[in-house]
Amino acid sequence: MAGSATVLSDDSLLSRLDRRLLQVEWSMAVVSGIGAFALMVLAVFSVSGRNFFNEPLRGYVDWIEAAMPLIAIFGIAYVQREGGHIRMDILVGRLRGRALWLAEFLTTSAVLVLMLLLVWGTWSHFDRSFDFSKPNWSRDSSIDIGLPIWPAKLVVPVAFSVMSLRLVLQLWGFGAAFLRGTARPVAVPLVQSAAEQAAAEAEHIQGHDG
Repeated sequence: MAGSATVLSDDSLLSRLDRRLLQVEWSMAVVSGIGAFALMVLAVFSVSGRNFFNEPLRGYVDWIEAAMPLIAIFGIAYVQREGGHIRMDILVGRLRGRALWLAEFLTTSAVLVLMLLLVWGTWSHFDRSFDFSKPNWSRDSSIDIGLPIWPAKLVVPVAFSVMSLRLVLQLWGFGAAFLRGTARPVAVPLVQSAAEQAAAEAEHIQGHDG
């Protein structure tokens, strides 16, 4: 989804589930941000060690590889909820009413099928790496300092599973909007026009001034 979006709420079951899942998604996004910050701190240590002590941080590349899934994927469901993923709006952006909700339902269904396949595949990838009987419970490790790889591999199916739950809720919202002809359904990202974005930003600024 492109551009700024807003997600409406009410007292319905769908909206309550949306807000509950949002708490999980927000926590995951925060963890992803902390991972990015920690990686920057490691970079400072590595560069400082190289410049001042001729000794960079050992295993720096291994730590980057281990943290990359956390940074790149763990917040994917939160971005989906907020309508932040990039897509082509040339066609969908021209639709209104039931035609729009049908298009959203079909495209979201396709994404859900893809995500379920990815959950299955990435879990299998993790399962090949994890083994209770092995040291550090891992059948494989990084090249330099021998970090177990299974935690990084586990991040991906977990993130994709939460993403799948988000897509199920959005399918519910789009399907209900299509059947009822709702103009502004809850629990789905509604793309804002330029005028709506400007009004929202102005309201936000005024709120801070007050």
